[in-house]
Amino acid sequence: MQEKSLITIQNCRIESNEKIVVPNLSWQMNEGEAWLVIGPNGGGKADFVNALAGKMSFVANTSTDTTGQYYSVFGDSVELVSLERAAKLIEEERNNDESDYMDGGVDIGRTGRRFIVEGVLGPLKKTDELPQWAYELETNKAVKLCGIQNILERGLKYMSTGEIRRTLLARALISNKKLLVLSDPFAGLDAESRKILFDFFATIVSAQQDGKSDFPHIILCMERWHEIPDSITNVLEFAQKDISFCGTKNDYEARLAAKNAQSEANKSLKREELSSNLTETIANTSPLQQEKEDTDEILVEMNHVNVGWGDHRVLIDLNWKLKKGEHWLVRGPNGSGKTTFLELITGDNLQVYCNDVRLFGKKRGSGESIWDIKQKLGIVSYRLHVEYRMVGGTNLRNLIISGFRDSIGLYGAPTGVEIAVADKWLALGGFAGRERELFRDLSYGEQRAMLILRSVVKCPPILILDEPCHGLDEEYREKILHLLELIAEKGTTTMIHVTHDPSERLSCEHQILELCPGETPMYKVIAE
Repeated sequence: MQEKSLITIQNCRIESNEKIVVPNLSWQMNEGEAWLVIGPNGGGKADFVNALAGKMSFVANTSTDTTGQYYSVFGDSVELVSLERAAKLIEEERNNDESDYMDGGVDIGRTGRRFIVEGVLGPLKKTDELPQWAYELETNKAVKLCGIQNILERGLKYMSTGEIRRTLLARALISNKKLLVLSDPFAGLDAESRKILFDFFATIVSAQQDGKSDFPHIILCMERWHEIPDSITNVLEFAQKDISFCGTKNDYEARLAAKNAQSEANKSLKREELSSNLTETIANTSPLQQEKEDTDEILVEMNHVNVGWGDHRVLIDLNWKLKKGEHWLVRGPNGSGKTTFLELITGDNLQVYCNDVRLFGKKRGSGESIWDIKQKLGIVSYRLHVEYRMVGGTNLRNLIISGFRDSIGLYGAPTGVEIAVADKWLALGGFAGRERELFRDLSYGEQRAMLILRSVVKCPPILILDEPCHGLDEEYREKILHLLELIAEKGTTTMIHVTHDPSERLSCEHQILELCPGETPMYKVIAE
């Protein structure tokens, strides 16, 4: 019996704004198959899934002997759930923020409930009443499956990264799309959320294979071969804007094992080379590093800190100190307050000014300027990523230079010394020769890698890392984690690192701050 084709791509190219991004590909998805799309950052997989979701276009190639074709039974009934989509959502909320014109000065924006309803009804005005069924979403199967019953009334801008991603998934399910493209869905999710998604994926694939037409089809896109669901049957790999593998999961695993054995032999050599290059790059950077006054032994101090909004309490009576040279891992479930905790240090949460939070011996709100604080911090965060996407026309060289000037984008002409140093850091990060490329033209993972380089260029006293490896492929993830270890060894930078992935914990992180919502106290300090 011949398999039914769901998607057929034969001799097509992918275009974005009439620019060819993938020149030629052919691929077919049949009924009963569960596909994984994988490959290195910038290799073409993001272009592929964006084209499936209608964000880019499949265009038929023509030649003397064949004509390309593109066919999909799903039409425009496709929903993409990705880190990039979540970032775009936050951009939209910021652009529509009307806090300056509201009593109390707070515009919470769209709630999770309203956002889900818009997935069914289309865009709504702020004054539009919601239908009755919107107030019954707590009992909806998809909402329960995604575990968001308790955050439906929360503004999207107040949700954690994991909570936004689960809200996007619930909306996709409720909108009855026929094809769901889930891009790196497990990144940044806590253990419970990962289990929810794994069970969800297995349920959907099993239902499809049993011929249940009321369930959507799923294509999974991952940066890393890490925690791949057992129900995956086929793998499509992209590299250098071309298909580098197309076949069964078993064949791909065998190919990957051989590749890993070879790369393991070269890993030690690569690490030695990175260490040597980092030492040279930092030496070249020293003329641009601001003179650092001797800081106190205690870099950050929080005394009886309380943060929340409305009836929702995030941090309760938190007491914590960061001492020079003590690298901390911060962990806890999605929505437990990890990002809020970091934003008290960076000043991005205004409740820092009604709490006793001290940086470098000075209480926040005692007259220090934002620039006094910024020059001593290096930051990688979801918020920074969103802000830089809003000035995406910055080229890669200027992005690195902005790390010295603590700006989002570069204002003012760079000096010759800055250009030379920036090019050294680009080469260290594997971006040599790409200095004129624009930030917005990079894949999500490449953007995150660039922001990590930007954060470390000035060897700041405090380096704040909020899920830094989001979107990074396996090779770049290993490189970045080793780079951070080397920076810690230099002794001039103290790190605060948030991650849900135990494999991303650095060996230098002997102190753990674990946030425990619903418990008293709501945090634990663990020394290992």
